[in-house]
Order: sequence, then structure tokens, then C-alpha cells
Amino acid sequence: MTITITAFERSPDGGRGLARDTRVRWALEEVGRPYDVRLVSFAAMKQPEHLARNPFGQIPTYEEGGLALFETGAIVLHIAERYAGLFPGDADARARAIAWMFAAVNTIEPPILDLMTAKLLEGDKPWTGERLPLVMDRIRDRLKQLAARLGDGEWLDGAFSAGDLMMASVLLRLRASGILDEFPNLAAYVARGEARPAYKRAFAAQLAVNTR
Repeated sequence: MTITITAFERSPDGGRGLARDTRVRWALEEVGRPYDVRLVSFAAMKQPEHLARNPFGQIPTYEEGGLALFETGAIVLHIAERYAGLFPGDADARARAIAWMFAAVNTIEPPILDLMTAKLLEGDKPWTGERLPLVMDRIRDRLKQLAARLGDGEWLDGAFSAGDLMMASVLLRLRASGILDEFPNLAAYVARGEARPAYKRAFAAQLAVNTR
């Protein structure tokens, strides 16, 4: 069955790998599954055809046969469960990988997205100057905990897994802020993710869409 994902016709990040379809592309590259991409405009994302795939009018979506999914965490979890390459064989290790997937999107990503909101959407508000340091401190608190857990390990729990894919993808959003550089082991962790051939292929595919 052909796998089809949706992605921005023109990504707000200009193809720097921050749009969430990159996570799905990366997962598919890791498990060696070919896929088609349906590019959608911002206007098309709010039309009934796309809303039938994602009721919130966002990307990416994932279609395979009669299955349609939205939310990158759910999509990557599905890919990891269906195809070999992103989950360890041991049941307990697999459960821990899933826990790290949830940690990435539920614990680490929310304050990072809050920072983006504060800078991009609320930057002109009179209270932004007071709010930004608080948001950045919340991010640092989480990164301190994550850095302590990672230590000098290569990945979060032994071999690379879907948990690392999701965590590295989330941390990439911090690069422009400079906060990631305050935690050398996390910066190196993200760099290892970016060095993976599957990530490079996913990044190149998204960049190609935005530079044509």
C-alpha cells in the first residue's frame, strides 16, 4: 500500500526541518518505506478535504490504505509499530521508547512552543519583556533534567529509537534561541540525530520543496 503524507506547500521555516512533516519523513526513512507527499497551501488546510484527514487543519497527515492519521506522535508511533527499525525487540525497552516519545511532545515541547509564541505572536505586547525570561527559565529547567538523564550516553535508552527521533526533533526548535548550546551533551545529541543518513534524506526532501 502506498503511504501518502501531507506537508506545507511552502513551509514557514523555509525548509529548515522544523515543520512537523520532517519527523514523519525521518521515521519513514529510518524504516526504509517509500512515501508520496501531497503538498497543501494554508488555504487548502482549512478546506473540507483536508479537514477530513485532520480536523484541526494542520499538517502532517498520514494515509495508508484505509487508514488516515494525524498528530506526529501518533503517526511516528504507528510507523514504529508497523515497520522494523525504530523500536527495540525487548518489550520493556519498547515501552521506555514510547515513554520518551510522550516526554518529547508532552514535557519538553510545550515550553519551547511557548517561547516561539512569545517571540513571534506576542513580541509587541507590553508584558513580553517580563514574560520571556520566565519562559526561557522553564525551558532551562526541563533541559537540565533531560541533560542529567542523558549524561554521556549516545541515546536516551541504549540504541536509537523513535523516542530519540521525537526528542531530537523537538530540541531542534531551540537552536536559533541559543539555549541548546548551554547544554553541550544535548547539543551533541541533536547533532548525532542530524548526522543520521535517514535524517539527512528527510531534511533534503523538505528543503527541496521550499527551494524549488
